[in-house]
Amino acid sequence: MKVLLVDDEKLIVKGLRFSLEQDGYEVDCAYDGEEALRLARSGNYDIILLDIMLPKLTGFEVCQQLRETLDVPIIMLTAKGDDMDKILGLDYGADDYITKPFNVLEVKARMKAILRRSKNERRDRSAAENKDILVSGGLKLDKANRRAYIEGTEVNLTAKEFDVLELLANNPQKVYSRSDLLDLIWGKEYPGDGRTVDVHIRRLREKIEKNPGDPGYVRTKWGVGYYFEG
Repeated sequence: MKVLLVDDEKLIVKGLRFSLEQDGYEVDCAYDGEEALRLARSGNYDIILLDIMLPKLTGFEVCQQLRETLDVPIIMLTAKGDDMDKILGLDYGADDYITKPFNVLEVKARMKAILRRSKNERRDRSAAENKDILVSGGLKLDKANRRAYIEGTEVNLTAKEFDVLELLANNPQKVYSRSDLLDLIWGKEYPGDGRTVDVHIRRLREKIEKNPGDPGYVRTKWGVGYYFEG
């Protein structure tokens, strides 16, 4: 884990840096607001410990500017017990605050809690994004934006073609009859027949298959219906 420690009190920096490094953290230090911004934007840090009272730029100003481009967790350090400082710190985008004088063990406990929460949030975002992306061989479906790609090149599918492909791809190896697809995609009240499905499957294959006559994605189960070869 990489930490940026920002404080103009060098004794505090020295002690906290030593303790963090003993726990295996990699620690960079800054002693004013401008240096903090420069390091934070170029250092790819996992967490920032940021004092409020700094030369050149205050911790509030640093925090506000960082929040415009970065989502790195920030813990504000304040020598004041004033609740307004705490509220302002959180309003400017800080994740937590610690009032000086502080116990180093408390600092590390707060850091671990925030890092754990941040990791879980990133994992949840990644899982949510992955639910919207389906990849099978050279085929990629972006379900959230209703786009399909073959070998990285977008193919222009109609709304119904995308609906058919999405349904089949979400349920690989499951065979759907023509009547199943009509009911699920077009609705039970749709007056058309199985030929509607056949036409859409044929056009879909022409767009996504290397050889529509010998399809690799949307396959036919003769006498039954269609399925996706996942």
